[in-house]
Amino acid sequence: MKNIDEIAVLLIEQRKKLSIEQKDMYMRIGMKQQQYQRIEAGSDLKLSTLLRVLEGLDLELSIVPKGRATSVFPTESAPASSSDLGERKGGLEDDSDDLDFWFSSGDES
Repeated sequence: MKNIDEIAVLLIEQRKKLSIEQKDMYMRIGMKQQQYQRIEAGSDLKLSTLLRVLEGLDLELSIVPKGRATSVFPTESAPASSSDLGERKGGLEDDSDDLDFWFSSGDES
C-alpha cells in the first residue's frame, strides 16, 4: 500500500466481505459510525486506531521492504509461532490514550 486511500478501500472491501455495516463497528471496536466513516473516507489516523480497526475486521498489519511483491490478502501459510515474527511475548501494545475511549463517558467528535 502506498497511501491512505488504498488502505481505506481495503477496509471498505473487507467490511463488506464480512457483511458488517459501518454502524456495527461500534460493537466490534468501540468506534462510532461517524468516526469510522472518516477512516473509510481516507482521513489520517493514528497507528493505534488503525490496529484497532484491523482487529475488528479480522485483518493484520504487515510491513515489508519496498519493491517486494505482496498480495493484498496473505496466503494461508503462517509462521509456526509468534517468535518467528519477532514479536514480544506480550504482543502488540496499544497507545495508552486509546484507553480514554473505552473508559471515558464523554462524547468524542
